[in-house]
Amino acid sequence: HGDRPGSVTLWQPFVEALDEGGDEQAGEEGWISDTVRHYAARLARQIRGWLDEPFHLKSRGRPLRPEDILILVRRRGDLASLIVARLHAEGVSVAGVDRLLLTAPLAVKDLLAAIRFAVQPLDDLNLAALLVSPLFGWTQEALFEASFGREGALWPHIRARGCDAATMAGLQSLLAMADYATPHQFLETLLSGPLDGRRKLLERLGPEARDPVEELLSAALDFETSAAGPSLQRFLDWFARGSVEIVRDPSAPLDAVRVMTVHGSKGLQSPVVILADACADPDRRGGGFGGSFARLETEEGAIPVFRTRKDEVGDPLRAQIEAQDRLEREEHWRLLYVGMTRAEERLFIGGALGPADRGSPPASSWYEALDATLGAMGAEWTDDPLWTRARWFGAVPQAGKGDAREAAARTPVPDWARSPAPPEARPPRPLAPSSLGDEDVADPPPSATMRDAAERGRLLHRLFERLPDVPAAERAVRAERWLEQSAGVADPDLRRALVGDACRIVADPAHEELFGPAALAEAPIAAVIGEGLVVAGTVDRLLVLDDRIVLADFKTGRRAPASLDEVPVAHLRQMAAYAEALRRIFPGRRIEAKLLYTAAPALYDLPDNLLDRHIPRAREVEPLP
Repeated sequence: HGDRPGSVTLWQPFVEALDEGGDEQAGEEGWISDTVRHYAARLARQIRGWLDEPFHLKSRGRPLRPEDILILVRRRGDLASLIVARLHAEGVSVAGVDRLLLTAPLAVKDLLAAIRFAVQPLDDLNLAALLVSPLFGWTQEALFEASFGREGALWPHIRARGCDAATMAGLQSLLAMADYATPHQFLETLLSGPLDGRRKLLERLGPEARDPVEELLSAALDFETSAAGPSLQRFLDWFARGSVEIVRDPSAPLDAVRVMTVHGSKGLQSPVVILADACADPDRRGGGFGGSFARLETEEGAIPVFRTRKDEVGDPLRAQIEAQDRLEREEHWRLLYVGMTRAEERLFIGGALGPADRGSPPASSWYEALDATLGAMGAEWTDDPLWTRARWFGAVPQAGKGDAREAAARTPVPDWARSPAPPEARPPRPLAPSSLGDEDVADPPPSATMRDAAERGRLLHRLFERLPDVPAAERAVRAERWLEQSAGVADPDLRRALVGDACRIVADPAHEELFGPAALAEAPIAAVIGEGLVVAGTVDRLLVLDDRIVLADFKTGRRAPASLDEVPVAHLRQMAAYAEALRRIFPGRRIEAKLLYTAAPALYDLPDNLLDRHIPRAREVEPLP
C-alpha cells in the first residue's frame, strides 16, 4: 500500500489548563480527575471536527465516516467510559465499550428502577432516580420542587399533590402491571408501549444503550424459562445475584466509532486509529496480581502476597517478582505493537498527564518511546489548533466537505415515525365448507343407532384412504386385519359388512378414477373466494389433471338420496364452496364435483349450474365477534 497517504501524529500530552472552565458533569463524575474529563471532551471535539470536515480515505475511496475510527485504550476504565459519553454529547455515533457488565449501563439501571417501583412504590430513592431518568425526564429542580417539604413517602405525596398527566399515567401503568406481567412482558411493554421507553433511552443515552437493553430482555426471557412463577420481585433478586457480561462483536458492521482495549482489537483493522492513553505509566501499580500483589509459586500452588519495598524482599519471592515484572513489561510493548498495527492509514497518539507525572510522560510509557522514535525520524513539532502542538510524520490529511450521512443523522425524526401504526384489517373468518349453512334434512335426535351409523361412516372413510393403494386381491384380508387390530372392531359381522362395502365401492369401475393412484386422499385446500371469504377444508378425494380437477366427498349416513333433486342443500353448499375454491387455485381448468353416498352406493355428478346457485356469500356467513 505504498500509494496510500499514511501518517503518524503525536499530540502534545494534555495537561489541565486554567481556561478549561467548569464541567457540567463534574457533579456526577466528581471521583474522576478534571484532567481526564477534559481530555476526553477534547478528544471528542477532535473527532467531531473530523466528521464535520472529513478528510479523504484512500483505502475506502470516500470521506471519513464514524465507523472508520477506532479508539484504543490499555484497559477498560473511566477514560473509555468518558470518551463514549463525550462523543455522544458531541452528537457522534459511538458503539460503546466492547465489554461491560450488564449491571453497569445506565439504561439497565433505569429499567430496573421501573421494576422496583412497580414492586415497591414507597422506595423514595428509587422513585427519585426513576423520575429523573430518560423514561420520565424530570430535572433535578423539578424533583426538588415536587418533593421538598413533604411528610411521608414520595409516591403518595406526588399522587396527592398532582403532577403532569404523562408522569402520572406512566407511573400508574407500571403499577398496573405489577401483579400479572412477567419480567419480559413488563420490560417490553415499558420499552415499546405508550411510555416509549426504548426511544427515550436511546435518544438520551445514545446507540450504545441498545445492546444492554436487548441483553436485559434476553436475561428476562432466560429467567422466565428457568424459574417457576417468574414474578418481578424474584427477577430482581435473581438478577442481583448474577453477573452477566455484554460482549459486542467488534467486527460487526456499525456506523459508529468503536472504543475498545488494545488486547481486544487483535485481528482488527481500521483506517484511523487513536491510542488514547499512551501516557499511562506501566510501573504505577493497581490492584490484583501484577499490581499491589505478587504471585508466589509454591508446591501447593500460587499464593498472593503483598509487594513490599525492594530492599525488604528476599528470595525466592524476589526472583519471582522480577520474572513477573519482566513478563508484564514484554506484554506492555507487545500491546503497543498491536495497537499501532491496527491503523491502515492514520495513527494518532495522545494521552493526559496527572499530578504524579510532573508535566512529562513517564519514561516507560508508550508516548515517550514514540516521541523519541518520531524525533529520530525527523518529525518536527508544529502548531495545532486543538492540541497546541503535534508531531507529524507522513502526509497531512486534507479536510473536505461535511459528510452527507452525518448531516442526515442530525436531521430531526418526523412525527409520523413515532406514531403507532394503524391497526391492521381483521382477516375474514375461515369458512369450513363441511359446516356451512343449516342442515335441511330432518333427522331425529341422536340415538344409539345414529351413533353407530356415525362410527360406521368414520371407519369407511379410513378404509377409503387405505384400500386404493392395496392390490385388489389383498384388500379384503388387509381391511379385515386393520379393523380388528388397529381400529378395535371386535364384532366380526360388522367387520365383514364394512369390508364388503368398502371393497365394492373402491372396485366399482364407475369410481375407478377417484380411487386411482393419481388421486389424493384427504387433500387440504384453502382459498379466498368472492367478497373476501376464506374457504379452508379437506376434500375426501382430489384428482388433479392437466385440463380438469375432479373432487369427491363421501357421505356415509344411513340414507342416500334417490335422485339428484333429493341431495340435501347443505351438501350442495359444501361442494359449491369447494368447487369455487378450486377454481381460484387452478384457474382455467374444468371443475367436476361428485358426491358419493356409501349407503347405496350412489355417485352423483353435480353440474355447474346447480353449484352456482349455492356458492356461499359473505352476507350469509356470521361475522367474527
